Amino acid sequence: MSTVKQGDTVSVHYKGTLDDGTVFDSSEGRDPLSFTVGEGQVVPGFEHAVLGMAQGEEKEARLEMHDAYGERRDDLVLDVPREQLPEGLEVDVGTPLQLQQPDGTPVPVTVAKLTDETVTLDANHPLAGEALTFNLTVVSIAAA
Repeated sequence: MSTVKQGDTVSVHYKGTLDDGTVFDSSEGRDPLSFTVGEGQVVPGFEHAVLGMAQGEEKEARLEMHDAYGERRDDLVLDVPREQLPEGLEVDVGTPLQLQQPDGTPVPVTVAKLTDETVTLDANHPLAGEALTFNLTVVSIAAA
């Protein structure tokens, strides 16, 4: 029986939970997640977890933050004066926005805090700083 190796395209059903048991994502009721191992389409720990698995195999894999979305970085949180927001833009804590770097690269951010004078924007991934646990089932393997 073949097992997952670098370069294979795999389809995986998964359920991701945080340490407190909160489910943050799942393929339940949807098509399985398909990706090519080694192309960086998913976080490194997820790729590593499926390596060596066989079709139909199930397992639980815990990803420490450095194998998932990394540590939270304070330098990715910034306060912006409210008058710099586009006129008429209504935001609340949790509102997703997009900034642009000088070269035009989009940067997704989330409104983290509001005061009368400032809006605090957070460019960290929402799961940064978290260890993630995945229940995985390999649905199919297409050899490279």
